[in-house]
Amino acid sequence: MLQEDGVKRFKCSAICGAAWAATAFVVFIPFARAQVDAGSGASGDTTSAVRDLQEQVHQLRDLVEEMRAENAQSRSEMQKLRQDLEATRALLEKPANGTGEQVAAASNATSSATTGTSAEPSPTNQTTERVPASCAQLPCYSSLSARVQKLEESTSLIGSKIDEQYQTKVETASKYRARLHGIVLMNAFRNVGGSDDLDFPDYAQPVAAGSPLATMGATMRQSELGLEIFGPTLAGAKTSADVQFDFAGGFPATGNGVDFGIVRLQTAYVRADWDQTSIVAGQDSLFVSPLSPTSFASLATPAFAFAGNLWGWTPQLRVEHRFALTDEQNVTVQAGVLDNLDWEYPANSFFRSAQAGEMSGQPAYGLRTAWSRPVYSHPLSFGVAGYYGKQDWTWSRFVDAWSGMADWQIPIVSRLSLSGEFYRGRGIGGLGAAIGTSIVYGGSPSYAYTPIRGLDTAGGWTQLKFQLTPKIELNGVVAEDDAFTADIRGFATDQNNGGTMGSILGRNRGALGNVVFRPRSDLLLSAELRRLRTFPVYTSSSATNQVNLSMGILF
Repeated sequence: MLQEDGVKRFKCSAICGAAWAATAFVVFIPFARAQVDAGSGASGDTTSAVRDLQEQVHQLRDLVEEMRAENAQSRSEMQKLRQDLEATRALLEKPANGTGEQVAAASNATSSATTGTSAEPSPTNQTTERVPASCAQLPCYSSLSARVQKLEESTSLIGSKIDEQYQTKVETASKYRARLHGIVLMNAFRNVGGSDDLDFPDYAQPVAAGSPLATMGATMRQSELGLEIFGPTLAGAKTSADVQFDFAGGFPATGNGVDFGIVRLQTAYVRADWDQTSIVAGQDSLFVSPLSPTSFASLATPAFAFAGNLWGWTPQLRVEHRFALTDEQNVTVQAGVLDNLDWEYPANSFFRSAQAGEMSGQPAYGLRTAWSRPVYSHPLSFGVAGYYGKQDWTWSRFVDAWSGMADWQIPIVSRLSLSGEFYRGRGIGGLGAAIGTSIVYGGSPSYAYTPIRGLDTAGGWTQLKFQLTPKIELNGVVAEDDAFTADIRGFATDQNNGGTMGSILGRNRGALGNVVFRPRSDLLLSAELRRLRTFPVYTSSSATNQVNLSMGILF
């Protein structure tokens, strides 16, 4: 409102003043000459004509003084307007989605347009600029009007950007800026075959006796909500924080409770970023396994999370450093400690007790290094990583959990790329390997003398992505997780190790194909066909097929 009022007052005073001045010079001076010429033919009217002329000159002088006062007031108002714009631009420093850059550019344009009017000119310059001596015709008025119109357009652009930023900003208790982000996502699905989860299955199960083979439904519980906070600069580092939730934490015990998903914490971390170094503390995704297949049918757990895609939202503290080999080639080194988890179910719904990894008295350790460079405007990268954690399963039964990983992103041509990961490890059920199984018991788990064995496993996934158009992409993925059955047969049985799954699962294989359409950057539509085939160690395999239609709006 301040910008609009200031521009309107300036436009009115400047145009009106210029118009009055031009009118005075054009009308009154010729009129005075006419009076003098008439006076040569009638000397008796000379005194009256001169008196009238003097009165008109006095009126003109008063008009000029009034115009000067209005111009001075306009300059003062424009100076205050510029100060307000500078203050607003400082408040909007580095805003989300490039809005600040647009506002800054518009502000610079406004400053350039107002330089001549906001500065304090000398009287001579003022007279020349406002009403040039050689200008007693319409073109000078038009020039001034055009300048004012240009100023008004620039200021209107700034005002619209400020209004847009005000509508999208998130107010915080501190002076630091915050930004909401996330996705409102609806998934409609139809399954043929049994699985562990109806809406986003991770492995296949036999269909219960008497139950139909096909099922269908819809859910919104994979919608995500996040909040990003931009903190102060500390020791040269830009600090920030981010927290993200979804609604896949379970179901309340109420009618139609499947539609009222419980809020679940995904990630929450604090970052400090220097030019080449970053420190991250909090719950975040696995930095030793950074990639995942593209799928909007499975956000609550990444696609193929238990079929070859290592994953986890794990509390951790890590350090990242980036080395620039050339202008385009970079090497990144990441190292950190993680909460030492092994995929045990909580013993109590309200109180936390130590799991086997935490009872070892030490965290898990991770290290990753990667090389990257751009090719066809896409990253070409190769990374290798390692993970280690010690587990104490009570009664002096220890397992060394470890894994080696590799990941890659390869642009084949400008629209076609290949990506994926591979791992080999033992006791890493906490990362989703072996379908969440870290160990197997060689007898009843209730006895202290029952032997245990860390489960060896290997797996991975690979994805082929084709960017059909800037708005349409096609993805095809194959994945597999394979627990070494030699570690199981003759040592463990379903009776002692089935748990909630009912049997020991040895292999989980999956494939998917999807099309993602983004008519706008904040709107997506996706259709996906996914197949899972799971092989228990001691029983026959099961398969499930899912067709999933997704629609989401990102914010």
